[in-house]
Amino acid sequence: MVNFRKYISSAAVLASGLFLAQSTVSTVLYSQNYDNQKSSLNLPSPVSSVVEKTMLSAKELVDINVNTMMADPVLKNANWGFVVYDPKTKKVISSYNESTPLVPASTTKLLTTETALNLLGENYRWMTQLEYSGTVDENGTLNGNLYIVGSGDPSLGTNKAGAWSYRDIISDFIGGLSREGIRKVNGDIIIQTALFKGNISMLPENVVWLENNNYYLPVGTTSGINPANEKLIVKKGGFSTEKKFFYVSPYAHKMVYAEKYDGDGVLTTKLPEAPAYLANSFRTTLVKSGIPVTGKVTPKMTDASPENRKMLSAYKSPTLSDIVYYTNQRSDNSLAEALLRTVGFQKLGDQTSETGRGVVTEHLKEAGFDMLGLNYIDGSGLSRSNNVTPISQVKFLTSLMEEKYYRCYLTSLPIGGQSGTLKRMFLGEGNGQIFAKTGTLNKVKTLAGYLKTNSGKTLVFSLMVNNYSGSVDMVKKRMEKILEPALEL
Repeated sequence: MVNFRKYISSAAVLASGLFLAQSTVSTVLYSQNYDNQKSSLNLPSPVSSVVEKTMLSAKELVDINVNTMMADPVLKNANWGFVVYDPKTKKVISSYNESTPLVPASTTKLLTTETALNLLGENYRWMTQLEYSGTVDENGTLNGNLYIVGSGDPSLGTNKAGAWSYRDIISDFIGGLSREGIRKVNGDIIIQTALFKGNISMLPENVVWLENNNYYLPVGTTSGINPANEKLIVKKGGFSTEKKFFYVSPYAHKMVYAEKYDGDGVLTTKLPEAPAYLANSFRTTLVKSGIPVTGKVTPKMTDASPENRKMLSAYKSPTLSDIVYYTNQRSDNSLAEALLRTVGFQKLGDQTSETGRGVVTEHLKEAGFDMLGLNYIDGSGLSRSNNVTPISQVKFLTSLMEEKYYRCYLTSLPIGGQSGTLKRMFLGEGNGQIFAKTGTLNKVKTLAGYLKTNSGKTLVFSLMVNNYSGSVDMVKKRMEKILEPALEL
């Protein structure tokens, strides 16, 4: 609950002298941008609201907090915007720079995950099948090939969202061989998947450092990276603020230099070449288990004359609902990028990120998204060329409240003080009442989602801060301060 006593006390102090009241109010409520912004803020008159009223309304407190933040040392030179919106009345309650395009960081995932749910459905699953061609003789020898047929499952082998590990999938595949009586493979293990067939040939637009000093790579080939922990360990020591930090690009297999090194030597990434890793691990396990394989692992993306095949085993991924939950709770960039490519493939038959971007933006247009100021570059929000306005975010989130998958979508969002990337924010006011996606890049902090007021109303909000001063923790505190009185609306 908001403590109104401190505001009443402030009013009493200000009322004790006109000069003191005027000087104090002008300090708190005025900034250089005020004259340009007061039409959107609709701020109350300082004298009437502070001196004449015995209590400030929640809306007035929101407006005053926003206006005060204009002169705050952390935000006064920042580019930032804020909207709190009532989905029932379809009206803006309070706003600042609501139509300014800003870098949204990982709140971009709000668009990506919603598009996937809309086009594919909550229960969509990826399938990875083990098949064989040829015949099995009386000695249990398969005179033919094994096929691992993938569908671009982004969670394959990762344990993410309840996905099976490679070991579990391989064990199930071996069980399929056993049921068919296969004790030797006189042929190859062929990887066949039309999805994600091309390697990404370029790096992200910028080398992106996050506040926890980890650099997250979107989906791409990652040969040589251990999928068990999905970490690329870089050489430690000898780094400076010059271009001395380097790693081997899993995209172009070349050395890449970053501007500076701030981290602890650990980079987090994703292994999208999962079928290849699965096939090689499967072959190794078969041989170690006493099931010889005479051939090799080989990819076969297209097959003009496909062999007749029989299925031995089929692994189903977690549902899209589970994947979206994991993506938004953990802000998993690789899953978000995979979803982008999946919607492109399912809609237009092409697995590239470019096609995915086209599908997402077309879906947003059809859904009535306010495209003014939108620049959708990637699915995860890593690119600093992404742009969106606060007002378009809240209107988009409002429109989803009528969708059949809204409950799934809402549940996927971190909860203030309780779960995901919001677990350490809103530990006091707003605990359990903020349902929102976070976003973090260097000098970018964003938050967008739903707010449950103390009276039980659901409001929608967007708060994006670019180019702030100080630390990310300082910005988080100010974001909490701005939203705190909104709980009383």
